[in-house]
Amino acid sequence: MHGDLTFQDMYNNMELLEDEDDDSDWEPVAEPVEMISWFCTNCTMVNLGDIAHCDLCGEHKTSGILKHGFLASSKFPQEDSHIDGKIEANGNVIGFQQSALSSPTAVGFDERMLLHSEIEMKSHPHPERPDRLRAIAASLATAGIFPGRCQAIAAREITREELERVHSVEHIQTVDFTANIFSSYFTPDTYANEHSARAARLAAGLCADLASAIFSGRAKNGFALVRPPGHHAGVKQAMGFCLHNNAAVAALAAQVAGAKRVLIVDWDVHHGNGTQEIFDDNKSVLYVSLHRHEDGKFYPGTGAASEVGSKGAEGYCVNIPWSCGGVGDNDYIFAFQHVVLPIATEFAPDFTIISAGFDAARGDPLGHCDVTPVGYAQMTDMLSNISGGKLLVILEGGYNLRSISSSATAVIKVLLGENPSAEVADIAPSRAGLQTVMEVLKIQKDFWPGVGASLTQLQSLWEGFSYDDKAAEKGHKMRRRAEAPVWWKWGRKRLLYHHFITRHLRAKRKREQK
Repeated sequence: MHGDLTFQDMYNNMELLEDEDDDSDWEPVAEPVEMISWFCTNCTMVNLGDIAHCDLCGEHKTSGILKHGFLASSKFPQEDSHIDGKIEANGNVIGFQQSALSSPTAVGFDERMLLHSEIEMKSHPHPERPDRLRAIAASLATAGIFPGRCQAIAAREITREELERVHSVEHIQTVDFTANIFSSYFTPDTYANEHSARAARLAAGLCADLASAIFSGRAKNGFALVRPPGHHAGVKQAMGFCLHNNAAVAALAAQVAGAKRVLIVDWDVHHGNGTQEIFDDNKSVLYVSLHRHEDGKFYPGTGAASEVGSKGAEGYCVNIPWSCGGVGDNDYIFAFQHVVLPIATEFAPDFTIISAGFDAARGDPLGHCDVTPVGYAQMTDMLSNISGGKLLVILEGGYNLRSISSSATAVIKVLLGENPSAEVADIAPSRAGLQTVMEVLKIQKDFWPGVGASLTQLQSLWEGFSYDDKAAEKGHKMRRRAEAPVWWKWGRKRLLYHHFITRHLRAKRKREQK
């Protein structure tokens, strides 16, 4: 049943409304209220009234985030050109080192992927929107990273033959057919327009070519700045905003180029059910996913620790399913230290792919977790020496523009050779995070003997362990505060009344009292 849930289904049952009182006694506002509304460019939150900053994320309603990315101030309008950092005449941020024309880091990007967008006008903007790429590209350009320090690779559309290594013929035909339709939907939350099929082929083609270039030595590492995302797309279905599975295409392209073993680490907050399905019985690809799960209640419902692979490939799927929201840097780094790196080292891959969704980032309206750009940089650094440095990072989810652009920039700076700004030696996880890690180790020790010692050590330390539950507590508070942007819910009259109208009237009364 969980496998059939959409994002819309999941967010129609979030705890914000579970304890809601019966609204049969709801009464309209006694006096008419002028409903001025605008949607936040950064997080897509609806804001009512004459406020200048988003009620959820604090972004100015005309900020320059699409012009300068996260380096633009969130507090000032775009016309003020206020940048958090000093800009040289050539547009580079002072303090960022420039490189020679030839760079070992390649970036894949094509503006035609921006044409993939939802056509149908709904009550709330779709979170998987073209502005996601615009904000990251603006951040990299403002910082002088790309163009500047990274080399671009030419974009091409993936061929039918390459796609058939991953997807069924019927799936490929279904996606291609959308080019003949002005607006269509694969699922209630997965849209397409007449440009979507080409955008998906371009994204997959860039990922395939980056994988080939990195494995062959033409580039040291790379970042695929692509959309639509891919890790929910399975053999036969598009879902969860994803059309073609970019990470799977890249993994098989690396193997065509000569890689024997490929590691895929997926840190998107949602489980990559499509990637897991594609490689479920494949011992040449190790899939490791860190995601919110909550006993299958979090989209897409798959990814329990007990899902380990099948048909002789048991142990080649490693799921690290968080039991709650609010998970932050410490839990992710702790899981890397005790699960991801030991198993990856034992697997000894020739090539590594990161399915880099940034929706576990602090401030994301769907993920409600607390990973920072420093945390993403640390995880990238921890994987940078696996496979002899042959590393490809592929963009997946992430829906707060400031969060994804700052996180993607931090990751690319690590690819360029910069060191993360914090140490990862003594990491204290939350109690829930430690329980999840121990649960995974208990299952995976049957397939990877190297993690047995780590499990024994953690079990002996369980009672006296120093937990970092302050971060988890902060995450839960943040999640409760952030439940309001449950897009697709704006028709709920009680939520609209209590969350916006009362706030508007209180602010109005305070102004009148002054």
